[in-house]
Amino acid sequence: MKQHTNWLRPLGSTGLTVSAVAAGGGPIGSMPEIFGYDVPAEQAVDLVTQLLRSPVRVIDTSNGYSDGESERRIGEGITRAGGLPADYLIATKTDAKNGDYSGQRVRQSIRESMERLGLDKLPLVYLHDPEFALDQGLDAPGGAVDVLVELQREGIIGAIGVAGGDVKVMHRFLDLGVFDVLLNHNRWTLVDRSAGALFDRASAAGMGVVNAAFLGGGLLANPRGPRMYGYRAAKDATVSAAIALEGLCREWGTDIATAALQFSLRDPRIHMSVVGISKPGRVQPLLESANTELPEEFWDAVEDLVPEPPNWLDPVTP
Repeated sequence: MKQHTNWLRPLGSTGLTVSAVAAGGGPIGSMPEIFGYDVPAEQAVDLVTQLLRSPVRVIDTSNGYSDGESERRIGEGITRAGGLPADYLIATKTDAKNGDYSGQRVRQSIRESMERLGLDKLPLVYLHDPEFALDQGLDAPGGAVDVLVELQREGIIGAIGVAGGDVKVMHRFLDLGVFDVLLNHNRWTLVDRSAGALFDRASAAGMGVVNAAFLGGGLLANPRGPRMYGYRAAKDATVSAAIALEGLCREWGTDIATAALQFSLRDPRIHMSVVGISKPGRVQPLLESANTELPEEFWDAVEDLVPEPPNWLDPVTP
């Protein structure tokens, strides 16, 4: 299958090359409390080995996904594949443990990730979900952010990023001026445009911009399934918009998950779009969706169905 012409691209000014789509590592670790289903270990490891052979050249994971199980399974997949291909990127994130998100904890988080993944250097590491740890002094001297910068200077990690949801908190951490990459989730999708100003700012600064969870946690794959968006109960207007978009996609001979992916891929500010994958059989359909072209008339019709800003996750941005 001919691959998307802009499939491989630079991640902002980091010097890293990424594929347009990355595989999200949450399902690889099995997170039934989030995704509603279990992923057996053998299935996950098989998925990793397939991803390593596929055009998808990035797996995005985190220290805390299933208490490290995502990283352990990815590490096992790398071992079974005979090692990590030279052009492959494993991105991970630091996480608190037992309520501790100190600088010391960040160093330990990095050590744990390296051991599980079997890697002696981590090319891209994010400060994960700072909005849930604002009482931990993340940006204080000697705190989590300072330690990430130190680890980068020591050559233990490469690019450093900040990954989270709440756009106000993301703006606050961009103010620090130390991050190379921004990852935001659930807030730049077919039904939510909360991250618009945030992506503008990061793009203008030359940062790598990563759009995660463009399916809204599942609603934009199956609008008639659980009424959840962004890992919380979806607003009626959001569900109604998703159902209307599903009908629009049917009229244009496509499906809503493909449109959700293409919405992210067509944005020039976004370097990489992250989607969770749980089964080896879903890799090929994902690649086919990435290669689907939809006309401007379709996108004009999409804009008419976007819910009003009060229905977005973060309707007011700086």
